[in-house]
Amino acid sequence: MIGATKAIKTLVIAAAAISSMTLPAHSQHFTKGNGGRDGPPVENHPKVDEKAYKAALERIPEPDKKYDPWGIARPPEPAKTTKKSN
Repeated sequence: MIGATKAIKTLVIAAAAISSMTLPAHSQHFTKGNGGRDGPPVENHPKVDEKAYKAALERIPEPDKKYDPWGIARPPEPAKTTKKSN
């Protein structure tokens, strides 16, 4: 009889340990209802004036030379030579 109670006690402890590992992880919000969320964020930024935006874009000067972001990584193009065929 003593062996059977020890086996049951071991089984109960093992079941408790396994069930505690399988419990779902809860967030730190301990509120009921909507889960602590307030809803969609409220946008408080000012409205964009399209005319002023387009006017500002037109005031940006055009570059004289096209910008090449990989220009430093690539070697300069070699001078093209023309070969005469015989």
